[in-house]
Amino acid sequence: MEDPAVANPEQPDYPQHWEADVLLRDGGTARIRPITPGDAGRLVEFYEQVSDQSKYFRFFAPYPRLSDKDVRRFTHHDFVNRVGLAVVVRDHFIATVRYDRIDAEGRPSDHGTDAEVAFLVQDAHQGRGVASALLEHIAAVAQERGIRRFQAEVLPENRKMVKVFTDAGYTQHRSFADGVVHLEFDLEQTDRSLAVMRAREHRAEARSVQRLLTPRSVAVIGVSRNPQTVGRALLRDLLGSFDTEFESRYESKGAPRTVYAVNRSAPPGTELDGVPVHRSILDIPGPVDLAVIAVPESVVPAAVAECGAHGVQGLVVVTAGYAETGPEGRARQRALVRQARAAGMRVVGPNAFGLINTDPDRPLNASLAPHLPDRGGFGIFCQSGAIGVALLESAHRRGLGVSSFASVGNRSDVSGNDFLQYWAEDDATEVVLLYLESFGNPRKFTRIARRLATAKPVVVVKGARHTGSLPPGHAVPATATGLRDATVDALFEQAGVTRVATITELFDTGELLAQQPLPPGDRVAVVGNSDSLGLLTYDTCLSAGLRPRTPVDLTTAATGENFRIALDVALSDPAVDAVIAVAIPPIGTSAHAFMGGRLTGPGDPEMGSDDPEIATALLEAGERARELGKPLVLAHLALTDLPTRLRPGGIPAYAAPERAVRALAHAVHYAQWRRRTAAAEETARVPDLDRIDEPGVRALVEAALSTHAAVAARTQPGGARITLSDAEARLLLARYGIDVSPTLPAPDEEEAVRAAGQLGYPVALKATAPHLRHRPDLGSVRLDLTGEAGLRRAHRELDALLGGAAEAQLVVQRLAPRGVDTVIGATVDPAVGAILSFGLAGAPAELLGDVAHRLVPATDQDVAGLIREVRAAPLLFGWRGAEAVDTAALEELLLRVSQLVDDVPEIASVDLEPVVVAPHGLAILGARVRVAPLPVRSDLGPRAMSTL
Repeated sequence: MEDPAVANPEQPDYPQHWEADVLLRDGGTARIRPITPGDAGRLVEFYEQVSDQSKYFRFFAPYPRLSDKDVRRFTHHDFVNRVGLAVVVRDHFIATVRYDRIDAEGRPSDHGTDAEVAFLVQDAHQGRGVASALLEHIAAVAQERGIRRFQAEVLPENRKMVKVFTDAGYTQHRSFADGVVHLEFDLEQTDRSLAVMRAREHRAEARSVQRLLTPRSVAVIGVSRNPQTVGRALLRDLLGSFDTEFESRYESKGAPRTVYAVNRSAPPGTELDGVPVHRSILDIPGPVDLAVIAVPESVVPAAVAECGAHGVQGLVVVTAGYAETGPEGRARQRALVRQARAAGMRVVGPNAFGLINTDPDRPLNASLAPHLPDRGGFGIFCQSGAIGVALLESAHRRGLGVSSFASVGNRSDVSGNDFLQYWAEDDATEVVLLYLESFGNPRKFTRIARRLATAKPVVVVKGARHTGSLPPGHAVPATATGLRDATVDALFEQAGVTRVATITELFDTGELLAQQPLPPGDRVAVVGNSDSLGLLTYDTCLSAGLRPRTPVDLTTAATGENFRIALDVALSDPAVDAVIAVAIPPIGTSAHAFMGGRLTGPGDPEMGSDDPEIATALLEAGERARELGKPLVLAHLALTDLPTRLRPGGIPAYAAPERAVRALAHAVHYAQWRRRTAAAEETARVPDLDRIDEPGVRALVEAALSTHAAVAARTQPGGARITLSDAEARLLLARYGIDVSPTLPAPDEEEAVRAAGQLGYPVALKATAPHLRHRPDLGSVRLDLTGEAGLRRAHRELDALLGGAAEAQLVVQRLAPRGVDTVIGATVDPAVGAILSFGLAGAPAELLGDVAHRLVPATDQDVAGLIREVRAAPLLFGWRGAEAVDTAALEELLLRVSQLVDDVPEIASVDLEPVVVAPHGLAILGARVRVAPLPVRSDLGPRAMSTL
């Protein structure tokens, strides 16, 4: 069939941005796009596949076929008042939707704000969530064209369509007359419609991953006679996972699984590793759910086309040579994803290491790992194949089991967000471990990870922490390439994600979270047979922000019974939330002796032995700790056997005290976040503030963006961020109750004196030139000017020091009450959204980076935590006997800034510096506001897969 863009080169203003790939309820993919005149053949074919009943429901009468006039009407649109969208799979329509703008009397109109909407879905695809996805997209299109409300008429017996409308979550009105249900619903997003959309997104993405991990049949495309090739290794690995004791269990349920091999050059009758080899996937007699592609890059498009024609559901593309090679490779990668999605398939890769599922009912090793890892509770995701190997090896060495594993290479389609959605539903996954090098959609990651972290720990190693470099081949939007590490930290913190620095720390933390209870607090008891190791552990606890008790030293002669008693006492103490046991080889007993100038143990010349009684005491204490809901971990030196003895009891053992403490500190922080988040759901709120004039601010922003300067700025590199004048900024902020102390220009002494008389003494005289602003260290400010003589003298001094009053842009400002100078900011990061920041002005924020962040919108509890999070926070609360400042006023100001940038997303940034917080009230002495046009799409739009 003709491509619509090719068939209609004269089509005016074709809205390319309305095209979108979507995931349906069953995990399959489809494409939504506008209908054009070139789709006439597709429309007729589609209509022929619709049942008579569905046609009746659409037209309220028997309508066996479309006339030529119908076809023209349904394919010719102006994309403003009449719009039609289609859902396309494998170049065939499976559903359509159309709206027609109407006036208040229901007649066709070019100016009304209502529209009639009607759907038609092929019977074979009903129940897949097709109509729901179409409704989201046609609603977004209508809003873009100025339509505010949809009207629909539905027969009462068409219950499925009525349910689509009523379940969407829009504000609606329903009536019944003349045997027809009449529905009207506003298109403005509501909290409920957004929740419905995200719940559907969650189910579809989780289902799509489930289909990838639990295929009934798998084909390896690119199997070679050479046993050393990638394709042959993949075949062997698959056979190893299918041909096991698990396979017989699965087959006993009456659902046998099959592995197929494909090589286009194989002679008829060829077998490899006992598997018949087909020349094409089209030659395979039965269905194939998953295809693993390991052919040269030039052959991949043909292989993908055959997979689509055969009805394959998902692809693992191991082949390299795509975006990691440069712009031409990136173009090939995009073409690969478009081709696969158009055929209803998802893509893992390209350049992927593969997928693993250890489910005993459906084991899968579609990866280059030679063996299935042990079954366990860790869900592991990474982007690098080399890191994937290291993660699997670390898990094996520690005896930790895996539920599922994915190493997705270039992450062109299936991403970490998809797996987070799946693991939220997977009962076998208890802890999620991620190695991330980039974010495709940071805002969505935050939302999904936060929901998951309320039930399961999520531990992350984020690569490129300092360089910010993007690994070759990673598909990310331009807005996410420069994501600051402080922003990433804020994102993780608010989402409840535990960030660690190394692979070792990833597993140290994951092991504790998987095997031990979450600590009820941060009070730690240290018990062991080494005073020195106990003190090291104590000091490390203090550095990690924990509250350790004085270590209990049992001496190096301690027996298992000594350990048992001391651990029981520590665990039973209500003032203890967690216990770290420390152990070294029992020196000075018969267990060790000096032989040949070095310390050895009996039967273990490398000092690997230990006292089995100590292991027994620790295992008994571990059971007691679980009963009490307190974690117990071990820090040891030179005891290689003890961790193995403790493994059956699930007691993490670390070969250094700092590793044990770091893991415990992460667990404490995560437990605190869980408790805080649970409490916040009941108590946290965004207060109703007075003096909020959103329409007034919107009018000011629209005026600023319509100026010649704003229009010119849109053509400049970096976008169209327009800095408002000081007067405009003060006026805008005042409409949200944010009062900036006024300043008056002082180009000469006489003007300075007149300004001071108008403002009232005492005053300050300061420079506002960009190179001098907020630089009192350069002598650009004079304070406590109580009279005309002092002001004139200060003006002469600054005029001489700074090269002239005009050059320095001197101003007079009413003197603020004495207090603590702080800085408040809100910046819209295109990838993450608005971020609220707070710090103390000057060196703490600028030199030491002592700034805390929260994602907007912030609650009252968010801002209370924000001002207490900076390291210099004691200065706000009466440090060294000083009077505490008005933190309530500070928190209210933060809430006002948060609400401003949340209500008016065109506000790109707000900077308030300094904000002097006094014991009673505060004063904002400087403000800068920048505005920018809204991006084309946001996280609030209809569901759509990434098109990077």
